Amino acid sequence: MNTVARLARDERADFAAFLRTLSPRHWDAPTLCSEWTVREVVAHVVDYDAQRFRDLVGQAVRGGLRLNRMNALGVARKPDRTPEELIARIEQHLEPRGLTSAFGGRVALLDGLLHHQDIRRPLGFPREVPPERLRHALAFARYAPPVKAGKRARGLRLVATDLDWSAGSGPEVRGPGEAVLLSIAGRDVALDELSGPGAAILASRMDG
Repeated sequence: MNTVARLARDERADFAAFLRTLSPRHWDAPTLCSEWTVREVVAHVVDYDAQRFRDLVGQAVRGGLRLNRMNALGVARKPDRTPEELIARIEQHLEPRGLTSAFGGRVALLDGLLHHQDIRRPLGFPREVPPERLRHALAFARYAPPVKAGKRARGLRLVATDLDWSAGSGPEVRGPGEAVLLSIAGRDVALDELSGPGAAILASRMDG
């Protein structure tokens, strides 16, 4: 297993362990993903792994080739899955497979890490993301079209103050790596943790 795929596996294992600490009321709580509860975010995380290529194509057609609609279709496929069923699905498929194995497991790592934080932040359960996972996720996010981070970060220099990581050129945006990642991925909850002349520019692109 390559390094990134191993990191993705570790992130999923941590995610599953965290989900097991949640109470029943937490599963219906809102997340950073607009209009999705914790249960729906977790359903999304497990959705793409088991899909064959023809299933993915069918979902893309039904969703009009729009990612948000495709994701919504996946979440709605089995709406009655219990928390135990969803957690078990993650634990049974820790290694990236299917679509999430693309780019050496980077899709799985970025998707898993972002959605882990999408749940933790609103629930008030912060964590320190392992630096190696965060470094790889930051690097890949800038080139992953669905995240649109490249568009938000264009013409800016991103600097993670708690990691040995920086990228880009232009007005500087500084802050903790997790806050930088969430912000370039369109989560405005972390913007107040950023500083530098580029922070306001990034904030103005949150709808982009």
